[in-house]
Amino acid sequence: MSTPPVRRLVVDLASPRAAWRIPKPSVAAIRNAVGTDWDVVEIKAPAVSDGDGAYGSGSPESVAAARGAEVYLGFGVPEGVANAAKGTLRWAHTATAGVGSSLGHVGKDVLLTNSAGVHAEPMADWVVAAIAYFTRGLDRMLAAQRQGRWAKEDFTDGAIPMREFRELRLGVYGLGGIGTAVARRGLALGMKVSGVRRRPERGGPKGLEWVGGLSELARLAGGSDVLVIAAPHTAETVGTVDRRVLERLPHQALVVNVSRGSLLDEAALLELLELRRLRGAALDVFATEPLPAGHPFWSHQRVLMAPHVSAVSGRFWERETALIVENIRSYLAGAPLTNVVDLEAGY
Repeated sequence: MSTPPVRRLVVDLASPRAAWRIPKPSVAAIRNAVGTDWDVVEIKAPAVSDGDGAYGSGSPESVAAARGAEVYLGFGVPEGVANAAKGTLRWAHTATAGVGSSLGHVGKDVLLTNSAGVHAEPMADWVVAAIAYFTRGLDRMLAAQRQGRWAKEDFTDGAIPMREFRELRLGVYGLGGIGTAVARRGLALGMKVSGVRRRPERGGPKGLEWVGGLSELARLAGGSDVLVIAAPHTAETVGTVDRRVLERLPHQALVVNVSRGSLLDEAALLELLELRRLRGAALDVFATEPLPAGHPFWSHQRVLMAPHVSAVSGRFWERETALIVENIRSYLAGAPLTNVVDLEAGY
């Protein structure tokens, strides 16, 4: 009697960045979930975890391990890995929320899952902090502190608007995991919250003023003191927050982008900031990353910029491991997986 072939699962999550590098207990949990009938190969070579992953062809070690692999866990699916696993790969999981170029690398016969929702809580916290930074004048306080200036009159003579959260109308573009977490926080803080999403019939958290389709983005902007961009990067969303949408924002509104820089017209945003039409912009993502030296955003007094780190949290691997293990159990049982990517929609 011949011995059945050993099934292989590749763990390619050795990010050089400590926040994203898979810890040993998580690898152990994955091994325990698949059991002794599987060969679990842990790749030691550094994996690119920036953005949506899937950069380049993958390390020689990961490409070699992918030959004959049935399951691949990585930061996206590099083209070399996908090619090496062609014919045997059945499920690929990315520890990123976006899927980017992975869509073009895996075939329709491969289940692709992502980590949408895993980053939602810390990113929503960052959004609230960014809103407070501008609406409570923390940006101006910090500037005065650096100047060694007791700037009490700036805040008491009305020169700098100081707004309460409960005054604000919050517009959320994209009501997936991140957008929903943002909306819930806005509601809890007394804001009036509305949103748009690709499938408006899915609604949003209880208490929203209204939920519309993507065609109503300009309407959303027109009634938003804060516009939060939390939609995924797809062919349908690229460039949607354009000059027309930005010009609909009320005077002294805020723009917060935690999605992808490709959704936002940065040149139009910069112009409106220069004209003082907008109170400020909090940006964690950019069209080009890293942001080029000398870019106006670096020194703009109305811009709060972060180097694509709003998702960083000490609890990431707790949630990510739970998602992976849950999906391994579902996969082995032949049950539906969580966070299956719609290859047509792009997320």
